[in-house]
Amino acid sequence: MLNELKENYGYLFEDELLIEINNVGTFKEVSEGFQLIDIGDYIKSMPLLISGAIKILREDTKGDELLLYFIERGDTCAMTLSCCMGQKKSEIRAIAETHTKLIMIPVEKMSEWMGKYKSWLNFILQSYHDRMSELLEAIDSIAFLKMDERLFKYLKDKAMVNHNDVIQVTHQDIAFDLHTSRVVISRLLKTLEIDGKIELHRNSIKIIEL
Repeated sequence: MLNELKENYGYLFEDELLIEINNVGTFKEVSEGFQLIDIGDYIKSMPLLISGAIKILREDTKGDELLLYFIERGDTCAMTLSCCMGQKKSEIRAIAETHTKLIMIPVEKMSEWMGKYKSWLNFILQSYHDRMSELLEAIDSIAFLKMDERLFKYLKDKAMVNHNDVIQVTHQDIAFDLHTSRVVISRLLKTLEIDGKIELHRNSIKIIEL
């Protein structure tokens, strides 16, 4: 695990911190679709991604989900950090977007390392900044973009985190993430295909304009 830590976080953290992470962290490897955190859970550890991607979702009072953002290799989740530091129940759901490797850091190490390692403090602050920017982007998308523009942005983001211009996804899965109906998604996907932006296949979509 130490070698993977150095490969993915060596440019961020000093050797002493990497060794501590290796000593106290718990390595996890999960498959696509695995639920790491659910709404209402008490969060006892914070994820550091080694590979793969995780999507972060919110849920409304009716139980419908809305995609907030993705986290990838070298990232952590600001919403998780907030719950860890405040010892509050989770307000998000975290699901593996792809096969994912990560290291879970015990919550008690969070504040200790912020005082001990400047690199860790900078990492936490940068993580808050990055996730806040993504949340604002998600709000802007909902408030200002038409549904077809939101859909195409969603497809491009999903392709980028999967590092593949062909994404395996159903129309219903997209509808859940974008908080709309499958009928609307199917109609808009067909329009995007006619416009030459995507190619539709059975349970997969090829993004032509990335």
